[in-house]
Amino acid sequence: MCGTCGCGEAGVRVTELGTAAPAHGHGHGHASGHGHTPGDGHVPGAGRVVALEEDILGANDALAAANRRALAEQEVLAVNLMSSPGSGKTTLLVRTLVDVGAELRMSVVEGDQETLLDAERIGATGTRVVQVNTGAGCHLDATMLARAMTALAPAPDSVMVVENVGNLVCPALFDLGEAARVVVMSVTEGADKPLKYPHMFRTADLVLLNKVDLLPYVDFDVATWTAAVERVRPGVEVLSVSATRGDGLDTWYAWLRAGIASRRGGTATSE
Repeated sequence: MCGTCGCGEAGVRVTELGTAAPAHGHGHGHASGHGHTPGDGHVPGAGRVVALEEDILGANDALAAANRRALAEQEVLAVNLMSSPGSGKTTLLVRTLVDVGAELRMSVVEGDQETLLDAERIGATGTRVVQVNTGAGCHLDATMLARAMTALAPAPDSVMVVENVGNLVCPALFDLGEAARVVVMSVTEGADKPLKYPHMFRTADLVLLNKVDLLPYVDFDVATWTAAVERVRPGVEVLSVSATRGDGLDTWYAWLRAGIASRRGGTATSE
């Protein structure tokens, strides 16, 4: 079991176009700020557990930095797309690929615990995609992304979207080496989610409120939700979109275009 998030240790499968490769064990590492300190509470051995977590964290962060450097050298914009299950992020991603995938030379790393279902949806658009199945794992980490990048080989001057495992907790804790984090939430999930899962929103570079076409049919207070996002992540850009009806998508695409433009000519950071 992972000492910090509690997900099971399981073999990880990286699949490129239906070809599975045997995988090594699922290594875990958390980004800084998970809030544990040696000796918290009075749990026997807690200090040793936290020390181990810090060792794992260091290893993950070192590999994430290597991923970030490799992506920056190729002027690839890596976007970590995160949400709970059912937010519509795969539908949004498919719509994005259909509309601007060729223009932005997009490729995808698809993360799920099991199945190739989402990768098949993405592949049907003609987009190059690598599936990472985490088994019992609840998130992707820098090791998984490094292996997926080797299989995917994203084109220089392109956008690589990493669709993380659906989860509002653990994916936010792991640095993959991405340039930007985008959190997707839908109007069917409840306006209190940013306050209940603050770390996910606190690490976001962009927040998308999806399924706004359903607002007439659900009890969702946009003003309350917006205030909650601002409380946990002051100043973050927020866009309202509908992946099915098309609301706000031009602004989302403009954000992606601006991101890839910033990678050109060595303007992107690689720390």
